[in-house]
Amino acid sequence: MDISIFGLGYVGCVGAACFAHMGHNVVGCDVSADKVALINDGRPTIIERDIEELCRKGHDSGRMRATTDAAEAVAATDISFIAVGTPSTPHGHLNLDYIYAVARQIGEALRDKNTFHVVAIRSTVMPGTNEEVGSIIEKASGKRRNEGFAVVSNPEFLREGTSVHDFLNPPLTLIGTDSERAAAIFQELYRPLPGEFIATDVRVAEVMKYVNNTFHALKIVFGNEVGCICKALGIDSHKVMDIFCRDRQLNISPYYFKPGFAYGGSCLPKDSKAFRTLARDHYVDTPVINHIAESNELQKRRAADLIMEIGKRRVAILGLSFKAGTDDLRCSPIVEVVETLLGKGYEISIYDKNVKVSQLTGTNRQFILDKIPHLHHLVSDDLAAVAENADVLVVTNKEAEFADLPARFPGKVIVDLVRAWTSIDYDGHYEGLAWAPINTSRAQNRPLTSDFRHTDF
Repeated sequence: MDISIFGLGYVGCVGAACFAHMGHNVVGCDVSADKVALINDGRPTIIERDIEELCRKGHDSGRMRATTDAAEAVAATDISFIAVGTPSTPHGHLNLDYIYAVARQIGEALRDKNTFHVVAIRSTVMPGTNEEVGSIIEKASGKRRNEGFAVVSNPEFLREGTSVHDFLNPPLTLIGTDSERAAAIFQELYRPLPGEFIATDVRVAEVMKYVNNTFHALKIVFGNEVGCICKALGIDSHKVMDIFCRDRQLNISPYYFKPGFAYGGSCLPKDSKAFRTLARDHYVDTPVINHIAESNELQKRRAADLIMEIGKRRVAILGLSFKAGTDDLRCSPIVEVVETLLGKGYEISIYDKNVKVSQLTGTNRQFILDKIPHLHHLVSDDLAAVAENADVLVVTNKEAEFADLPARFPGKVIVDLVRAWTSIDYDGHYEGLAWAPINTSRAQNRPLTSDFRHTDF
């Protein structure tokens, strides 16, 4: 394929060399005449393992050259990558001026071009940038998005020092697009590379680099805090974390990485608190570990606020135990939400087939007596009765019997704390706790009439 790459810095130079290595014809474009001269001399613009050899081979084969003329680069290619810098502003935002300037240049060049052109944003940008780039190109080119051109988001996941290897051996290739035609072109472009090819929503692709890098930073800090605690205890932290990483079923796995409600149960609250206490007893400051519980409490408050914002007095809680398939109420996060709602004057009914108040003993019974002494007046094992007499249905766990709730109880407001449905077409209002709206029914847009407003004290 014929590819142009705007920006010959770190990402652009690696991309140009690797695409040429894959057999594509590459035209680099940069405002710096020095960088252009280096590429045209078969030399890289950066210091990086293996990059010199690839640049030399790309130059010698005639598959890689560079120019300062944006119109020339666009005219000679079918795909244009934007790989210019996005430096931070003093307030922590990204300066996208370079991105938008290149978009205008590409748009102006497309005005005189009759073939379909794909613009790929390779730079790290905030969600919404793709849409703005498309608008700029439409205005500058006079063409319509997804007719004369398409804009895709194709974030890079390269590590300095191993970027060539990372480019050619990715765990996955990600693009965000609203164009099937562009998706097919990029699938063919990246076909030789290993790893899964994923085409997703534009804004999902735009946010992924930030999620990845924030988690990588979190892993480093978590490992360091564990190491400091272990040092204070005379423990080899590298042995600890080596064993930690061998668990691919829970520790290093997709498990727990599902946005939703707060954690609860008998283990996570107790043991994380004990670990924090251990650190404090040895005068080890661990701010990340210390704030885990605080973040969990905040998620409980978000759930209560979401329910109260709806403005309906009658609320049904579907599931009281801390997760599906158990009657364990210890540290169940929904118990605190119920307590908050009761204190605000809401009419609460609770359904949980696994929790029979009359049969509770020991810790569970004591927990109820301590937390919500009037719980036995609220709990029922009749799902239909609880749901029909409420305006808001709050789903707190993924019990199989909740799967057909939308079909059984239309017109209600469903508050989903656990992403019980991947997608939903519900004749009523649906609100998820930690994800964008997924209800495709027009009923979602009907205005809600509030019958109750809680007080702020």
